Amino acid sequence: MKIYDKISDWLEINWVKPAYAGGLLLVLSMFFFFAATNTMIGWLYVISGISFALLGVSAILPGRSLRQIKVRRHQIQPITMGDSLAIALTIENTTNEPLALLQLQDEIPIVLGKPVRQAIEVIPAQETYYWVYYLPTKKRGIYRWHYLQLRTAAPLGLFWCRRSRNAKATAVVYPKVLPLKSCPIIDELGQECSRQLREHSRYQMASEGLTRALRPYRFGDPSRFIHWRSSARYGELRVRELEVSRAGEEILICLDSAGEWQPDNFEAAVTAAASLYFYANRSLLNVRLWTAATGLVYGNLAMLQTLAGVKFGEEVVAGNLPEKPLVWLTQNSFSLSSLPPGSRWLLWLDESVASPVEMPRIQYCSGLKISSDQLLEFQLQSSV
Repeated sequence: MKIYDKISDWLEINWVKPAYAGGLLLVLSMFFFFAATNTMIGWLYVISGISFALLGVSAILPGRSLRQIKVRRHQIQPITMGDSLAIALTIENTTNEPLALLQLQDEIPIVLGKPVRQAIEVIPAQETYYWVYYLPTKKRGIYRWHYLQLRTAAPLGLFWCRRSRNAKATAVVYPKVLPLKSCPIIDELGQECSRQLREHSRYQMASEGLTRALRPYRFGDPSRFIHWRSSARYGELRVRELEVSRAGEEILICLDSAGEWQPDNFEAAVTAAASLYFYANRSLLNVRLWTAATGLVYGNLAMLQTLAGVKFGEEVVAGNLPEKPLVWLTQNSFSLSSLPPGSRWLLWLDESVASPVEMPRIQYCSGLKISSDQLLEFQLQSSV
């Protein structure tokens, strides 16, 4: 049966495949032809000839009608996991005759579900048919597919013909972001950043010393920064530029994407990374994301794009971890001992291990153990 299906698909894609009515008419035509050959009766030749001519026309017309169809896919807007993708295509009839009884099949990835089909009764001459359907998503990722199948047996329904059209699609499904009301890990690092920012603010408010350079006055510069002696010498206002201390102004959220993970734990870690990022962003902190393949990423859109496509066990392309206090998301407990001082960590417990893994000695760092038995949102809002 599988061999028959392969032959049938090959005929339909590369040439035409007889429908049930077409196969029956082909058998009857051959029967009339052999009967006419044996009996030499003229009207049998006429019947078989007309039947073969009808079969020939029916085999040519479906492929010819499909060649005149143009397909264009509209851009797919990114969504968050759990929402539905809006897929829109335009099918254009470029002929001067209407095209009837057409089937469409979008070859979406298996992860998103089975191929989506649509039947079109008729597309008038020189007009366009818009096809929009919605695809539910249950998993984040970047999905790509390339082809749309066109299938028809029109106008006589005796032969099926199927052709592919290049209609490239890229669908981005972002990870879910948890609505955190508090997050002690980020808050503690944020307080450390605030202390250093207050130190930086004292530098900025200083009116004497720590001068780096002089520059011409620009509208809006504070008057206390004007260097009057240099201004009198040059005949124009000169403003002092002060030294700026920028240490510790950003929070780094680092995902151990090069390590080995349980799939469910890694998906939870991606969700946690996105949630921590947006929580820090709402707290007006300068936050960045780090993965093994991309390195440091800045900006909401770039972060979401990175987390949509990240996979565990990927090759380390961007180098080692930054030598700054960071938030480390991992399933490997032994990686905690090499974190920079002042860092925080989230450790997912490996449920496949029967006995608990012994934790290494960790100095100057604190964190949380994440269990799959409890809600992730509740655990992220727990105290360190």
